[in-house]
Amino acid sequence: MNIYLSTEVKQAAIALGSNLGDSYNTLESALTALNHTLGINVLSRSHWYKTSPIGPTQPDYLNGCAILEIQLSPQLLLETLLEIEQKFGRIRLERWGPRTLDLDLLLYDNLIIETPALQIPHPRLTERAFVLVPLAEIAPTWIEPIRGKAIAELLKDVDCSGVNLYSPA
Repeated sequence: MNIYLSTEVKQAAIALGSNLGDSYNTLESALTALNHTLGINVLSRSHWYKTSPIGPTQPDYLNGCAILEIQLSPQLLLETLLEIEQKFGRIRLERWGPRTLDLDLLLYDNLIIETPALQIPHPRLTERAFVLVPLAEIAPTWIEPIRGKAIAELLKDVDCSGVNLYSPA
C-alpha cells in the first residue's frame, strides 16, 4: 500500500471544466484518469453543461462535477488534480483564461481549510452557477460548511441563465 493512502475513506467534490480542444473527450478522459488513480474512486458525476466564460473573451466552456471517494489528504488530492491537469496540457497563462482542463477541489467532507495553497470550500463555489448546477445534480444535500446550507439551497441564490445542458452530437 502507498504510504500516502489513508485507511480512512473520505468524500470530495470536484469541478471539471474545459474550453480548448476537444473539451468533451478531455473531460471524459479526465474522469477516467481520476478513476484509475490510486486512492481515488469516482462515485458519481454530473451531466456536462455548456457555460458562458468568465474573464477574457474566449470560447464557451463545458463544465461538470464529480463526487470522489478518496484515501488522500486534501493537499495530496490537490496535487493529484494539478498533475492530471498538466497531463492534459494545462498551461496557466492568465487568470480565468481559456484552458484544456480545469480541475477544482470544491469540498472535502465537511472540512474548512484556509492556507496559501489550498482553500476548502473553494472560495468562489457559492457564486458560480456553472459549479452549483452540476454539483446540485449529484449532491443536492451536501452542506457547504461555511454557510451551513445545502448545495440545492445555495443554487437558488445564483443566476443560472448561462448554464445549459450539453448533448454531444
